[in-house]
Amino acid sequence: MKNINNYKMGSSMTWSLNNLPIKSLILIALAWLCIQGPLQAQESQEIRYTKPSWFFGIAGGANFNFYRGSTNQLNSDLTPPATFHDAKGVGLFIAPLIEYHRPDTRLGFMLQAGYDNRKAKFDQVVTPCNCPADLSAYISYITVEPSLRFAPFKSNFYLYGGPRFAFIRDQSFTYQLRINPAYPNQVVSPEVKGGFSDVNKTIISMQIGAGFDIPLSSQNHKTQFVLSPFASFQPYFGQNPRSIETLNMTTVRAGVALKFGRGHLIQKPVQKPEEVLLIPDPEVQFSVNAPANVPVQRRVREVFPLRNYVYFNIGSTEIPNRYKLLKKEDVKDFREDQMEMVTPINQSGRSERQMNVYYNVINILGDRMVKNPSATIVLVGSSEKGPKEGREMAESIKFYLVKTFEIKALRIRTKGQFKPNIPSEHPGGILELDLLREGDRRVSIESSSPILLAEFQSGPGKSNFSETANLQVAPIESYVTFDTKGANVAFTSWSIQIVNEKGIVQSFGPYTQESASLSGQSILGTRPEGDFKITMIGQTKSGKTVSKETTAHIVLWAPAKIDEGLRYSVIYEFNDSKAIAIYQKYLTDVVAPKIPANGTVIIHGHADIIGNDAYNLKLSLARANDVKNIIEKALVKSGRTDVKFEVTGYGEDSNFSPFKNEFPEGRAYNRTVIIDIFNKGI
Repeated sequence: MKNINNYKMGSSMTWSLNNLPIKSLILIALAWLCIQGPLQAQESQEIRYTKPSWFFGIAGGANFNFYRGSTNQLNSDLTPPATFHDAKGVGLFIAPLIEYHRPDTRLGFMLQAGYDNRKAKFDQVVTPCNCPADLSAYISYITVEPSLRFAPFKSNFYLYGGPRFAFIRDQSFTYQLRINPAYPNQVVSPEVKGGFSDVNKTIISMQIGAGFDIPLSSQNHKTQFVLSPFASFQPYFGQNPRSIETLNMTTVRAGVALKFGRGHLIQKPVQKPEEVLLIPDPEVQFSVNAPANVPVQRRVREVFPLRNYVYFNIGSTEIPNRYKLLKKEDVKDFREDQMEMVTPINQSGRSERQMNVYYNVINILGDRMVKNPSATIVLVGSSEKGPKEGREMAESIKFYLVKTFEIKALRIRTKGQFKPNIPSEHPGGILELDLLREGDRRVSIESSSPILLAEFQSGPGKSNFSETANLQVAPIESYVTFDTKGANVAFTSWSIQIVNEKGIVQSFGPYTQESASLSGQSILGTRPEGDFKITMIGQTKSGKTVSKETTAHIVLWAPAKIDEGLRYSVIYEFNDSKAIAIYQKYLTDVVAPKIPANGTVIIHGHADIIGNDAYNLKLSLARANDVKNIIEKALVKSGRTDVKFEVTGYGEDSNFSPFKNEFPEGRAYNRTVIIDIFNKGI
């Protein structure tokens, strides 16, 4: 790698279109309207023009850019000591436009050509010297975007899509190597500015989008203005800015277009002298909103892994009182399968339920040893004061099992040592040592009999959720709404005519207000859903009949269904993102076969509070992806590719943390990955 400190500093950035604020576009539009307004006000209000077919104008907005993949060699002179991956940023888009579509037709054509900024800032990385490094990309293009315009309802709403041709304009970057936080007196390296090498000069990709035309002037004006908010999506297909490495970008664009066009004069019939010119009735806008049903609600039946550690308080060799200890006469009534756990998907109360299971870990162990008389265990006590105290901690658990559960002493062996076999505190560590040492003061339960340390499964039985679907009434927000904006001015009354696929007609009304609502049941009856042609018929105050037509898909409201699934968990060691061999086998042999055909697997990774927030977030995601990869390999090996995965890392976020971090056992259980399995995607 070349020395980045000796790299020639790039020239300062020149002024670009990205410095032009969106506010300037609005001021230009308002100035144009102020000039046109007085001129057009001189025209007679009785003159009418057609809607324009050709529109010209300007579009502007913001590009929300997302980079994925990796980049390391920035150019021939600069290769940072660490690889950059994800980036995001916001850039300016501005382009003149031409648009053609005849009034009240579905198909049309659009063309935009202008400036397209794809700047972004990469996630900070840490170099081998423990120095943070930052990278910002200032990539922009001159873009040409021809699109096919489609108005599915012959209304102001439209969809568009087509290719995108982009020609590189700027390919610069800014790189900054910062100082090691452990040595704050270091001299900060200067920013390095330059240009990316191996940049693709031309990019061919695609875009899809939607917009809505809002008229700013009436048809009394020859020149008519339209304001069109729009949003588009430009996926990563073909959007590789460089011909090397794996970097690609995806962009979501949101903005507004100001367009104008000229209509043709509508010739008025020659009036006889005795005829009186009638004032046109006010325009009425008609729309129908038919809501969909609420989504399915999920809940899970949990399978809970037992952490084979018992944690001891500092300065004590007695079992802490937070662990549940039984009297000898109560052992006959203790049953592991009596602890039932059914929970909503949001994990509400999970900590209390599952820590109740964990704090019974010694009782569960004793119950399993009674049921499996040939099984033996080794209790390994670890204490910062030495093997003697560690063995005393182990002996306290052995004494409880022998006295309370009447386990033969020969089946339990004890030993003591300074550190556990898998310690939390590592040589050279300097942060949060109290919490790490608290987690290393424990007794580990070891056994060659898998049944003794198998996961806890909630007991059998039906769900305790009562079914109330037949008693629920459709809420008002599920009703079909008919809006006739302007009806209270234009109409004396209006009504609705609904025709289904078989031509059966239903009539509702009359109404005098601008909005009316009907339940889906009043339209569908017992049918679950249907497609309808809906006609609004209004009686104007001048005695005319006006009708407007649209279509709608209407769904019969039903209460939310409950999709019940299975929840499994695996536990990771401190600061580790690779599952131990026993969990790999568990995920492969137990969990993967439980996933139904076309099922959905939701995987959430977590971490405890020890360490940096950002690091723990990455660690939790790495743990979640580790579980996904193990399950996915097991499914592929059995010939299955039908499963949908949803993977999220929550780090140490207390809003999503499954357990409290007050005691070392809670922190140990927060080093977890939770796997929820459902029948199908929702």
